[in-house]
Amino acid sequence: METSILNRLNKTAAAYADKVMFRDETAEITFRDFNRLTKSVGTYLAQRVASGAPVAVMSGRHCLTPACFLGAVRAGCFYAPMDGDMPKARLNQILGVIKADYILVDKAHLETAQSLDYTGNIIVFEDICGTEPDEALLEARERTLQCTSPLYVIFTSGSTGVPKGVITSHQSLMTYIDAVAKVLDINDTDTMGNQSPLDYIAAVRDMYFPISFGASTYIIPKNEFAVPTTLFETLNREKITALCWSVAGVELPAKLGAFDVGKPEYLKKLCFSGSVMPCKYLKVWQEHLPDVLYVNQYGPTEATASCTYYVVKEKVTDDTVLPIGTAYDNYRVSLLSEDNQAVPVGEIGEICVSGPILALGYYGNPEQTAKSFMQNPLNDNYRELIYKTGDLGRFDADGVLHFHGRKDRQIKHLGHRIELGEIEETAKKVDGVSDCCSLYYKEKATLYLFYTGEATSKDIVLYFRQNMPAFMVPRKLINLEALPTLPNGKLDMQALKAYFK
Repeated sequence: METSILNRLNKTAAAYADKVMFRDETAEITFRDFNRLTKSVGTYLAQRVASGAPVAVMSGRHCLTPACFLGAVRAGCFYAPMDGDMPKARLNQILGVIKADYILVDKAHLETAQSLDYTGNIIVFEDICGTEPDEALLEARERTLQCTSPLYVIFTSGSTGVPKGVITSHQSLMTYIDAVAKVLDINDTDTMGNQSPLDYIAAVRDMYFPISFGASTYIIPKNEFAVPTTLFETLNREKITALCWSVAGVELPAKLGAFDVGKPEYLKKLCFSGSVMPCKYLKVWQEHLPDVLYVNQYGPTEATASCTYYVVKEKVTDDTVLPIGTAYDNYRVSLLSEDNQAVPVGEIGEICVSGPILALGYYGNPEQTAKSFMQNPLNDNYRELIYKTGDLGRFDADGVLHFHGRKDRQIKHLGHRIELGEIEETAKKVDGVSDCCSLYYKEKATLYLFYTGEATSKDIVLYFRQNMPAFMVPRKLINLEALPTLPNGKLDMQALKAYFK
């Protein structure tokens, strides 16, 4: 049994020593050099940091950042990635939660780190990357790791306004990576095209497929996603075979007409997650790349990125709503009613996840951990933790799971229960609506619709009146140039709520 991700790195570094492991627009690193770099960083840290301690890491979008992460792991520690472009107040909050004695930064983020309310030690990666590895020390630190040891802490938004640090173990990460790789058939012939920020949960696939299977990853420059034709040229130049992108990343090239001038010639596999896929854009991909394997993923950070998948075998239409599918290997997904009873097939319940992929909890927050990771109410015979996602789902007769929105997005308005997701799906059918979000201002009993695109509020209201009950017609419609997003790419609901009046 593998005790840590280092077991895998040791094997792939030996098997693929001269192969390029990570590459960006200006540099690349082989498996051999990557491995040595992690040992240099690990040695420096191990001489100063206790085994099992957190190391905060603030490094940019380049091929050396994964070495910073794994360097912390070499020291017997775990890493907490931070996005240096976040507001300083947010970075201070994260550091206040993780309480790391050391923060590892690249030179580009040194000034940012020095400007924070941080009294610990700041280490500059470039200053220590030449440290001579101490193999005996590193082997001793590696022996302190167990499969259940923390690997990383990724911060998500918290309802109290303080970010929650989700702790993922080595075992959980390896279980997830193996399950996804099996579905996507990831191997050493694949080159991944990284889209997600390296501090974000979705990036674990792009980092750990190479570590686990000898694949390579190209870190795509962020600005290229605004110019999809250039993006496709990059995918072809780098011979990208597999993409694990957010739904927004898949949407954009189709929305901006990139397929009118080219297509990713080497692409074989495309999985997407993070939100509901508007199939009018997936249809464009299918029309131009009919032989690509398309996989819809669903799952929270607390269950190591994704817990279910659906292989899209059918040709989608504009109105297709994709299922979120079946559980990955070593995941169990169940539905519970509001009184924690099993939900019959065909009925909607809260999606709950269990298995070795569950997070260890929220860092430094035992109260929230106990609230979110609870004993399975259907099992009183032995300890079995489940995570209640707050999402609603329904199993069909074939055992396939369908998504039905957020539990906290089900509202009661004018005596009727309404899914805000249904408001959004209806609005997206209006010509001239590009994207939208519906919110409910409970104090004023008002349905809001925020949208982008050229449609007028009159067009939208008319469509709703023709297709939906009167109580589901939004009363406040606000046209925006773009919907506000958080650093992880998700909608910034608080920014939208600022429009309430």
